[in-house]
Amino acid sequence: MSFKDNSPSYRDLILGINKKVPLISGKMVTAINFDNAATTPPFKSVMEDIIDFAPWYSSIHRGEGYKSQLTTKVYDDSRNIVSNFVNSDSRNTVIYVKNCTEALNKLSNLLYDPYKKNVILTTDMEHHSNDLPFRDKFIVEYISVDKDGKLSLDDLESKLNRYNNYVILVAITGASNVTGYKNPIYDIAKLVHKFNSKLLIDGAQLVPHAPFIMNSKNSEYNIDFLVFSAHKMYAPFGTGVLIGPKNILDNCEPDLVGGGTVDIVTHNFIKWNDSPQRHEAGSPNVIGSIALASAIRTLSKIGMDNVERVEKKLTTYAINKIKDIPNVKIYCDTSRCVDRVSIIPFNICGMHHALVAKILSYECGISVRSGCFCAQPYLVKLLGISNDFLIKRIKNPDLYHPGMVRISFGLYNTYAEIDILAYALEQISLRRDYYIIKYENMKKTLFDF
Repeated sequence: MSFKDNSPSYRDLILGINKKVPLISGKMVTAINFDNAATTPPFKSVMEDIIDFAPWYSSIHRGEGYKSQLTTKVYDDSRNIVSNFVNSDSRNTVIYVKNCTEALNKLSNLLYDPYKKNVILTTDMEHHSNDLPFRDKFIVEYISVDKDGKLSLDDLESKLNRYNNYVILVAITGASNVTGYKNPIYDIAKLVHKFNSKLLIDGAQLVPHAPFIMNSKNSEYNIDFLVFSAHKMYAPFGTGVLIGPKNILDNCEPDLVGGGTVDIVTHNFIKWNDSPQRHEAGSPNVIGSIALASAIRTLSKIGMDNVERVEKKLTTYAINKIKDIPNVKIYCDTSRCVDRVSIIPFNICGMHHALVAKILSYECGISVRSGCFCAQPYLVKLLGISNDFLIKRIKNPDLYHPGMVRISFGLYNTYAEIDILAYALEQISLRRDYYIIKYENMKKTLFDF
């Protein structure tokens, strides 16, 4: 079977898709972006909608001018577009923030009660943003992963049993930004609700790549809180989303206060607005909300089932192309039955991950990511690194910094681009010594040549 059969191309939807970038040789080539898990390029439709709206931009709420009323309507309507996209219902409210990191920090602040010793359960596979914000306010426990890096539902149930009524929130990624594994979030929801706790899904890597149902007819499968970022779904204009139950968020003291958050203020009394306004202090990012709504409209026209189908084919094709290249080690389960998003982590044995990423860029115009992807505890487990080594590295920053190379696809990537990547990796692998000598001590960027 050919993976290339019947695969639609969505490249015409993307701005800058044919931009040329320089190689170290001075040659110009069409850029290949395999770093979509970090951020995606904008849809053309997003840029067009922003340009169309910009002449009408004004302040929102309380302004009676036509432009102000129009801006208010567009901003408020965008919440409905966001809510419908993730199948949320009227019991929830959509709060705009800058990104997932701010959303998770905000939620940790809103749920914090200094008079209670509440427990947060998160996992060994989380992005730092779904871990660090909770550490100074809650007792944090980590659900373990198995040898392949997959989440242990048995350990989740064990910890829910151990802490019982003290677990205020279970915070889990919908899909790993390292291995691409999708977690069984609806099974998790049922389990979490059985213990009368709430479930937060970090949707940064899941919402842009697959259909998402926040609320269903069977409430035991509902997702209580959801966060995701626009810049990972073709709308890079500084907007993120926190969605959660209005009856909870209406009773949380705002963590950032000022204009827009209040209903009545005297020198000795404050009555806060209802959510979402009470949690959106100051002038909002209207343009960002327009960009997100526009991207959602485009993704909805494509269909998230189609997005997922295209990206699964690309991922399967890429795994088959690179898994047998000499010296390439892939750090995730590569079988086709694994439920995943379009992420593949790997290393070339004997080469630093950052060096491999640099060579791909300098020699081929291919953008990938290297490092720990803001998930150091997970990478340490996947790489089999001991705590003793980490302690040594804390004392000696010159020691090797562990990490991987990550490729991640968007719906616009092609099999031809993957072919170029596979050929490049094979050449790098077979000529490791040559490339190490050429690049290892090179400090210049492509702008220096």
